[in-house]
Formats: sequence, structure tokens, C-alpha cells
Amino acid sequence: MEPIIIVLIILVVLVFIALMKTVQVIPQASAAIVERFGRYTRTLNAGLNIVVPFIDSIRNRIDLREQVVPFPPQPVITQDNLVVNIDTVIYYQVTDARAATYEVSSFIQAIEQLTVTTLRNIIGGMDLERTLTSREEINAALRGVLDEATGKWGIRVNRVELKAIEPPTSIQDSMEKQMRADRDKRAAILTAEGIRQSQILTAEGEKQSAILRAEGEARAAALRAEGEAQAIRTVFESIHAGDPDEKLLSYQYLQMLPKIAEGDANKLWIVPSEIGDALKGLSGAVGLGPKAGGPAMPKQQQPRREEPTID
Repeated sequence: MEPIIIVLIILVVLVFIALMKTVQVIPQASAAIVERFGRYTRTLNAGLNIVVPFIDSIRNRIDLREQVVPFPPQPVITQDNLVVNIDTVIYYQVTDARAATYEVSSFIQAIEQLTVTTLRNIIGGMDLERTLTSREEINAALRGVLDEATGKWGIRVNRVELKAIEPPTSIQDSMEKQMRADRDKRAAILTAEGIRQSQILTAEGEKQSAILRAEGEARAAALRAEGEAQAIRTVFESIHAGDPDEKLLSYQYLQMLPKIAEGDANKLWIVPSEIGDALKGLSGAVGLGPKAGGPAMPKQQQPRREEPTID
């Protein structure tokens, strides 16, 4: 009985193994390559699949999702003979599992080597400055070459990104010094421009202030002159309306004489010849002349009129 039990156990195990090899479950966004006696038979898609056990075998399982592969820094020589290290990142997706399995032995390694050679060809035609400022151009050119070359492998390159471009240390130091000098230059220019603008605004302000001050002074002088003219006109009209005689004018003339002599700087006083006429008019006004009934002075005793003298 024991040999029969052993045989039954072996048969059960074989059936279980056969069932496991017969039923193949493929995850979503994946594919599997089936070979029969080493020859490609079909591609298994996502879901439950049935294969012939011990005859069909799963050659390769491929992820159909978009993959991201970073490549290590690669030294590249620019057109001006400078070595820069460039890190690249490739975004790719397998579109044909059969071609990715049989058209190339290792598509990841093939993509990496193709990326390096293409990158060296592109950077070799650019100088350092253009390399540092033309990332989009390099990405587009690199993607076009990779997409065209990997199409027959059943792979589509969606994006290519340059993660880092590192020039030599000496070049980095020179670039930092140049950038610092440019920043200092821009700062000096901005400072000078600010000072210039401030001086312009100050000059404009002083100009406007001087113009306004001159206009104010001119307006004030015009108003003063107009006021003085009005005052003179009013006084003249008042005098004309009062009809003054010679006596009143003589009295006013005598009142103005002390004011003429005022001031410490007046060392020379000229007595006008009309002073006698003014005195005659004033004496007639107060009744001291011959017409007022007073005794007339003898002709020989009248004072002799003297010419004005200069002291």
C-alpha cells in the first residue's frame, strides 16, 4: 500500500504544478512573452491566461508603464575644449513587449549608450556658454534622436532632461567672479542713476521754486506799484478837489524841510532859492505883511536877500 500512496502523492503534486503552470495571471500594465520550445508564440496581456504546461514557458515579463531612468554623469567636451559633466534623466515607455525582448539584448543599456554618444555629438558643436543656456534645445535634439533610434526596439522616449551641467572648478570660479563683477557693476550703475535722478529732481524743484518765487515777487511788485499809483491818484484827486492856494502849499513846503535834513549821512544841506517866496507866502497867510495893516519896514532896513551858501 505504501508505494501506491507515494505514487498518488506524486501525481497530486504533479497535477498541482501543472495547474500552476497552466494558469498565468498577468498584472495590469504588464505583458509576458510566451515561448514554446524556445520559439516565440504569443504575448500575454493583463488578466488570466492559460498556457500549455511543460511546453510553453514565460520568457520575460515587461512593465508597460512609463519608466524613469537616471544615468550617471558623463564627461563631455564642448566646442571650446572644456570638459563638462552632464547628468541625464530618461522617461521612456515600452510599447511593444516582443520587440523590446527580441530586437535588443538590454534596452536600458542601449538607451544609456545611445544617450551618451548623442549628447557628445550635440555638445561638441556648442561652446560652454551656449551649453549652459540651451537646455531646452539640447533636450529636444536628444529626444528626437533617441525616439527615432528606439522606435524599432518597441520603446518610446517621452522626455529627456539634463539634470545637471557641471563645468570644471576653475571655470566655476571664473564664472562666479564674473557674475559678482556684473552684479557690482549693475549696483554701481543703479546707484549712479539714482543719484542722477535725484539731482535732476532737485534741480527741477529749485527751478520751479525760483520761477514761482520770481513770479510771486513780480506779482507783489506789480501790486505795490499799482497800490502806489492808486494812492498818488487818490492824493492828487483830493488835492485837486480841495483847490489849495499858494499859502497852503507854502506851509506844506516848510513842513517838509526838516524831513529833508534827516539822516546822519546828510552832511550837505542846500537851501533852495524858493525859501524866500515860501516865507513871503506864509507871512501873508498869518497877516504879518503890509497888506495886513502892519507897519512896513523901511526900504533901507529890509534884509538883503542872500544867495544860498554851501556849508
